[in-house]
Amino acid sequence: MKRKKSFLDGFTVFELMVIGLTAALGLASKPIVVPITHLITGPLFIPGGAVAGGIYMMWIVLGASLVGKRGAATLIALTQGLIVMLTGSFGTHGVVSLVTYGLPGLMVDLAFLVLRKKYVEPADFFLAGVLANLSGTYMSNLVFFRLPMLPLVLSLSTGALSGGLGGLLAYSIYKRVHKMIA
Repeated sequence: MKRKKSFLDGFTVFELMVIGLTAALGLASKPIVVPITHLITGPLFIPGGAVAGGIYMMWIVLGASLVGKRGAATLIALTQGLIVMLTGSFGTHGVVSLVTYGLPGLMVDLAFLVLRKKYVEPADFFLAGVLANLSGTYMSNLVFFRLPMLPLVLSLSTGALSGGLGGLLAYSIYKRVHKMIA
């Protein structure tokens, strides 16, 4: 009897390891980045989570670019959501974690799907980071914070800038890694 082909069959073991590693690095960087960001953004009344998000969303963008296949970013983000859901780390939001973590990955995949060229440009990474952090910031607001319009706009604006900068950082790392393995 022939086995039905799975979505994961489209990825090599090495690619799945990159997906798992970048998912883990994204989660591992969160408890380090968030408190440092709050020290800087708190006195300035800038939303710290939206700023910190650019750093840990960077791992989704980086992982997706290293794997280079459709669905890689979504798989990274869903892996993060599953880890958070199963371990209870970063709050106990249950199955909602799959949505709040999964949407940024989906947005990165959509960005790379629309922008995919033979040579990857920094602007592609910037936009992917912006979309990832915007969607993550918006979902966090929708599910947890429910900010009024002005603070929400400020949060989304700083999230967009931070996400874009995180995307550029992912581009820089991608270029170095790509240079080493080429």
